[in-house]
Amino acid sequence: MRVTFLGTGSAMPTGERNQTGLLLEADDDRLLVDCGSGVLGALADTRAGYESVDTVLLTHHHLDHVSDLLPLLKARWLVGEEQLTVVGPAGTESLLDGLLDVHEYLRGRVDLTVDEIDTEPCTVAGFDVRAVETVHSMDCLAYRFAHETTDAEFCFSGDSEATEPVATLADGASVVAHDCSFPDSIDVSNHPTPTALGELFAGRDVEELYLTHLYPHTDGNHREITDAVRANFDGTVRTARDGLTVEV
Repeated sequence: MRVTFLGTGSAMPTGERNQTGLLLEADDDRLLVDCGSGVLGALADTRAGYESVDTVLLTHHHLDHVSDLLPLLKARWLVGEEQLTVVGPAGTESLLDGLLDVHEYLRGRVDLTVDEIDTEPCTVAGFDVRAVETVHSMDCLAYRFAHETTDAEFCFSGDSEATEPVATLADGASVVAHDCSFPDSIDVSNHPTPTALGELFAGRDVEELYLTHLYPHTDGNHREITDAVRANFDGTVRTARDGLTVEV
């Protein structure tokens, strides 16, 4: 399984990071997880391109995770691709209906399928998916991904405070990407502090932990942030960057 970070930034753009998006690839299966601003352009720069990615899985519906969703639909229509599937938590169908009410001319341009999921295990674009609810300012799901071609698994927190259900979901995954939006000096809710994240993953069986969803407040503080996580977590800790590809 290959994971490419298309966007590792936040709702406050700096020009250096796109908003949230990940591309998962295994054999001929491809899955886009979240689709924030800038993700479509980053996807176009990959070997897969947006032409070969016909399924999007959403963690939640905040703008920095969905704003390139209709641009993706339009781009696929313009290059002659006929299908797009969007999967996400409750309310995903209403989200797409609302977007298409505003951009009515895009209705019917592709065969659009919208599926809503919860915490029941499911299969999305060839990937086996398990989910738990996160603690965030709106309904949000964290996901763990497996694929028949490998024993290694990948976990993505979506947006979340440091919570036991997410850590339990991630336990045993080879690679985890987790929201780490602010340094310890910022008093924050709905996202974790680095110290809280390190304490949460202490003793968990995770080989590599990538910190993502980085707000501008983290600029110049990446060493401080990773050191704060490493104070309690023994695995490898790195800050993710746009364009980074990780083999899981």
